[in-house]
Order: sequence, then structure tokens, then C-alpha cells
Amino acid sequence: MDCLTSYFFPATLAFSKSSVSASKLPFFAVARGALPVFGVLRASRTADAPLSVDDSPENRSDKEVKLWGGRFEESVTDAVERFTESISYDKQLYKHDIRGSRAHASMLANQGLISVAERDSIIEGLDEIERRIESGDFVWRTDREDVHMNIEAALIDMIGEPAKKLHTARSRNDQVLTDFRLWCRDAIDAILDAIRYLQVSMVTLALKNEGLIVPGYTHLQRAQPVLLQHLLLAFVEQLERDAGRLSDCRVRLNLCPLGACALAGTGLPIDRFMTAEALGFTAPLRNSIDAVSDRDFALEFLSANAITAIHLSRLGEEWVLWASEEFGFVTPNDSVSTGSSIMPQKKNPDPMELVRGKSARVIGDLVTTLTLCKGLPLAYNRDLQEDKEPVFDSVKTILGMLEVSAEFAQNISFNRERIEKALPAGYLDATTLADYLVKKGIPFRTGHDIVGKSVALCVTKSCCLQDLSLDELRSISPVFEEDVYEFLGAENAINKFCSYGSTGAACVATQIKYWVNKLQINL
Repeated sequence: MDCLTSYFFPATLAFSKSSVSASKLPFFAVARGALPVFGVLRASRTADAPLSVDDSPENRSDKEVKLWGGRFEESVTDAVERFTESISYDKQLYKHDIRGSRAHASMLANQGLISVAERDSIIEGLDEIERRIESGDFVWRTDREDVHMNIEAALIDMIGEPAKKLHTARSRNDQVLTDFRLWCRDAIDAILDAIRYLQVSMVTLALKNEGLIVPGYTHLQRAQPVLLQHLLLAFVEQLERDAGRLSDCRVRLNLCPLGACALAGTGLPIDRFMTAEALGFTAPLRNSIDAVSDRDFALEFLSANAITAIHLSRLGEEWVLWASEEFGFVTPNDSVSTGSSIMPQKKNPDPMELVRGKSARVIGDLVTTLTLCKGLPLAYNRDLQEDKEPVFDSVKTILGMLEVSAEFAQNISFNRERIEKALPAGYLDATTLADYLVKKGIPFRTGHDIVGKSVALCVTKSCCLQDLSLDELRSISPVFEEDVYEFLGAENAINKFCSYGSTGAACVATQIKYWVNKLQINL
């Protein structure tokens, strides 16, 4: 996370390189630090905007000649300029654009296409532009269209003729894709840190609730007893797959388009491997047409985010249900709850409802970009300018969802008494009773029928399986013996689970140990 880590994230977020304490989780600053930077989409053009755009009438009426305007006799109309500009949102690529330009200038000098003095002048100018942007002294102009033209034009204003050589062997087509891939790479690193933080929060919550048995559900009907730790770790496993998808995506996007130019490459003796290495890419993209056409990396990134959002939505649904009066299994702290403007008794788990709701945005960002790319001819088309806002929005949203889910996990308690009172209902030990019959030599299907009849008897008597007398059980099947009661009741049922990955206490303890070690949680 080269420049993005140092610029967007406080030092306290560097927990991925050190162990994490289970008793005191590290401060996670995505929403407080990185999130606003990732999230400025079509920023409001007001005085307090962090990177304002000057689209005042004075600016629009005094347009400069476009850097691409040599063959044009007229300027575009104000309506066209407003419609086609992208500076209002792509300015957040400025660090990556400047980084790419530094690498490009160094390569041009190395190949003798510009002098060393010109390279140094260009890099000093880019450093000054970056300083001005970060101090708020840089004016973004809509008549300069996008982040690339704003920076290049400002560089020409600052250092003159050497700046005009910077665009040698480069097009905005390969330039923007280089910036975008760099940005996505840093965004993936940020999301991976956020996923890890939520995993730590979930494992820590599991550690605090050792031995607590809860009803497990299928079809939202009571099914079998499970350890709460086991249920929480199921979400940790989902998050691990999310992290794996993002890591895989990062490998595939980490190829450099720079030097592909508009679509055909260049006749100038550039060294694409040098720029790729300088920017931390694995290699240059092999095919120049593919290099400027490809948006697979963005689609894959959006897809990975959408799957993560679905997992977070399911977590939100679980906790919203469990916080309801009907369940009463979970009580959120006041710090992660909201009230009603009309009903004074209400305490709502709003953050997780919004997590559930915001998944729609992340899914929508994927669908938008899939639709955008459908049917486009090779190579670059202006339609592709619309690829950035969905990605920016997806990253902003998923980072917020991950952070608030972690905060919620740190600020809930499970109502043991309510849960324990609820356990006897639903015949959660029925399947364990069927396993008992299998151990007695009864075919499973026959045992299934016997247990079904036992449950039917309990329904008529309004009692639990463990309340049936041995004579009552033997009236259904003579196979039952006194040891059957070692299999009945939620706690006995839990103790009988022994298969790999099951909810048995020993199995879950092994899973907990695995995650504590993997996530480097200090106990």
C-alpha cells in the first residue's frame, strides 16, 4: 500500500504487521481517515470541498486552448464541457497520476528521449504540484477536463517547455489505466486490512462467549444446537474467502498499461519494463490493444466487493433478527444503536440494517460496470470514462460496511439466560437421537422414522425428548436403553459432535486456535 497507506491511513492501522490484542482491538480509521478520500464522488463544488473544482463562469468563459486542440478551430460548448468533464471525481487519482508521470519521465530520460535536466525539472514540478494539491492551494479547472490534463497543464505553466515532453510515448488512454490500476491496487490493500480487522473482532467476540450454545437454523426453523463460537467462525471463513478473491484480483490487475499509448504502442524506443518495475507492477501488459481496452480487473474487483457485501448483509440480517424482541439473543450497546423519533421505547440496530441495505449499492456498482462494458468495440471508447465512479463508490461503501460491522461486533452482548431458556424448544437433539440409533445398529432411515414418532409423542405430551421415560421410548422401539439420555438435551448433543469442522467443543476449540494463530491475536 505504498502511497495510499502513508497518505490515507494513520500509523495505528499498521496492525497487519504486528499482533493484535484480543482485549484491546486496534483503532481502525477507514471511515475517519481513508474513507473520505476514497469516497469523494462528483464532489460538491463548494468552498469546503477538500479538492475543489473551479467551474466558475469566469473560468468557463476564459478557456485555454486544449492540449489536444491543434486541429480544432472552435472550443467545445459549455454544455459539452460540463457533460464530458471527469475532474469532479477523478481528481482523487492525483497521487497515482503524479507517481506514474515520475516513472515515465525517468524512463524517457533513461532512453535518451529527454535530458536528465529535463527529467529533474519535471519531477521537481510534479513534487510541487503534489504539495499544492495536498495543501489545498491547487485549483482544479473543468476546462482542463480531467486529472491528467489539469496536472500536465499546471506543469507546463510552472516549468514551460520541458513539461511538454512529458507526454512523449504516452496517451491518456494508457495513462488513466495506469492510474486506475494503481488506485485499485491500493484500495484492495485497504479492504484487505479492513476484512482482517473484522475477522479479529469476530474471533474476539467468539473468545468471550466460550461454551454458549445457541439454536442453529435451517429454513429459519430450529434445526440443531450449535456453539455460538462455531456460528461466528462461519462468518470469519466467509471473510477469508473474500480476502482470497481480492488477493487473486490484485495479482491479475498488477500489470502495467503504460507505454501502450492510444492502442498501438509507439515507434519510440521506450522501456516498458522499466516503468512497470518502478511502479511496482509485475510486468507490462503484453498486448497494447488489450492494455487500453481491458476493464476485467475492475469487474473482478467489483464482483469481489459485491460478494463481500452479501456476506456482510447476511451478518447484518442475523444480528438484526437476534436483536428483535422475538429472539432477544443479542443486545447492542447504546453506542451502536439508534432510537425512534416517535416511539421512546425503541432501540434499533440501525448500523447493521444499513449494512444490509448498502449491499444493494455495491451490487449495483457491479451491474452498472458490467452493463457499461457490454458490447464495446476495441480499443478505447469514451464510455469507459464511466468506469471510475462505480468503483470509487463500491470501495467507499464496502470499507464503511466492514468498519461498522467490526464496531458492532465489539459492542454487543449475548443474553445467555434468554438463549438457555430458548434451547429446549424445537427438539434440537432429534438428529443426535437418530445417531444414537445408528450406533445401535439401526439403519438411518429406520432410525429417522423412530425419532419422528418420538417427536410426535412429545408434541402430544408438550414435553422435550429428554422428558420421555425409558418405557415411553421403548414403546416406540425396544432398541432404546438407559444410555439414550446421554444423547438427549442440547449440551449432550453438542458433546456428541466429533466430525472435522463440526460444532463439537473439541472441533470448535481447534478452529478457534487456528484463527487466533492466523490473525496473531494476543490472548
